[in-house]
Amino acid sequence: MQLTETHRPTLDRALEAIRTRAYWSPHPEHPKAYGETGAADGLAAYQALLGSRFELDQPGTDGWTGGEVSPYGPELGIEYPHPDLDVLLPAMRAGTATWRDAGPETRALVCLEILSRISARTHEFAHAVMHTSGQAFMMALQAGGPHAQDRGLEAVAYAYEEQTRTPQTADWSKPQGKRDPLELRKVFTAAPRGIALLIGCNTFPTWNGYPGLFASLATGNPVLVKPHPRAVLPLAMTVRIAREVLGEAGFDPNLVALAAERPGEGIAKTLALRPEIKIIDYTGSTEFGNWLEENARQAQVYTEKAGVNTVVIDSTDDYKGMLSNLAFSLSLYSGQMCTTPQNLLIPRDGITTDAGPKSYDEVVADLAASVSGLLGDDGRANALLGALVNPDVKARLEAAAGLGEVALASREVANPEFPGAVVRTPVIVKLDGAKPDDEASFMSECFGPVSFAVAVDSTSDALELLRRTVRDKGAMTVGAYTTSAETERAVEEVCLEESAQLSLNLTGGVYVNQTAAFSDFHGSGGNPAANAALCDGAFVSNRFRMVEVRRQA
Repeated sequence: MQLTETHRPTLDRALEAIRTRAYWSPHPEHPKAYGETGAADGLAAYQALLGSRFELDQPGTDGWTGGEVSPYGPELGIEYPHPDLDVLLPAMRAGTATWRDAGPETRALVCLEILSRISARTHEFAHAVMHTSGQAFMMALQAGGPHAQDRGLEAVAYAYEEQTRTPQTADWSKPQGKRDPLELRKVFTAAPRGIALLIGCNTFPTWNGYPGLFASLATGNPVLVKPHPRAVLPLAMTVRIAREVLGEAGFDPNLVALAAERPGEGIAKTLALRPEIKIIDYTGSTEFGNWLEENARQAQVYTEKAGVNTVVIDSTDDYKGMLSNLAFSLSLYSGQMCTTPQNLLIPRDGITTDAGPKSYDEVVADLAASVSGLLGDDGRANALLGALVNPDVKARLEAAAGLGEVALASREVANPEFPGAVVRTPVIVKLDGAKPDDEASFMSECFGPVSFAVAVDSTSDALELLRRTVRDKGAMTVGAYTTSAETERAVEEVCLEESAQLSLNLTGGVYVNQTAAFSDFHGSGGNPAANAALCDGAFVSNRFRMVEVRRQA
């Protein structure tokens, strides 16, 4: 395999991108970029997987399991190998020494070949992501394809950067005056920790999965992929491609393996406590994330959990743009993103805008009208909302309407192509920040298309509530709208002190719930919503340790 010639320029460009934080992506977003027959070929390849056994030829298969049902209605009918862990885990460790000794550059280039082959099948992955997550097709193609691939490449770049910070060899000479100097020859090796466990999520199996997978693999660790039982296919496809590339490159394919679970088995908990597991990457509920951090003591645990994302609305010089931007942010993928705003903090006396002063009631009513206008056409609504990923989201949405005055009621949207899809527009509920009963509602995450317009006494009260929210509950994102330089500085100070990523005065085509690989940090690792950021040096550097061998020169 001509890995250096093919992929070294891409690696160098990725290294430059993480240093400059400028826009760059080698993975095209446009569906037509994958050839004239790319869309048809991808759909056919996806359909060929349905109703079949997904062969991986990995050791220790003791049966088959499956049961995925698309949020759009159809059953996938795919069966995956179920692992005997006592056979699979030792097999995964067998090829570690060769993979370690290959060095950071070879590992990085093999990872880039894996990503290149995934990229070539972006349309196939788009259907797999769509029918396991409920994302609308275009979002599944972009977020599940090129954006996920970008995040994987970003992790490889950081891994390479951190491993090569120390030279591979060094000649050491310490003068001793009139005597001969003390001389040593030193060799430094990035030694992997051991098997990494990736616990996949239902909503973004590739986007949230690829950073940990490629960070671990690029730093020399085997990776066992445990998908969410409702979203196995995209990660199973990833595992198959990785195994093919590793084998062709002369490495043990068992460096990457799949652990699909039987219904109700709870294999993640079992795996997390296995002594062979030295690294864990997890995206999901706070409850299980906390359990992993507290109990998987033998492993380095990287978690992205729940948070309460907040937007402070103080003032704006583009009222229409603010409303439009917020409406899109609340609607995208039915609010089923860990970055979607939940609490909108609005002074009860209103705000100043370029369209004149607006009362709290007017701001909320105008935002509701903006969401309604955005989603008024069912075709457009389906393209933005996708489908509700599971019944729990639907139950939370329906319960939210009883928490306060409903400013915008949710409505059903029919999907003619997929009559079984559960599609709902967002609900906006008015709450009072001064009432304890209301606070109990808005101070916990309500994952899905639910947002709360929280009336506060002043902007300063909004900032104190923001601080308390991030400190106690965590936040993946914070947004703010203000024309005041003093308020802007105050919001920045809260976010700096509480370690939250801030977006200010977004009124155009960039939204608070979107982040760009190589430039934006997803999460900070500094508040309760996540203990890691995607992606920075800290996300990769503790996946290996530098081991030194000294010899007398």
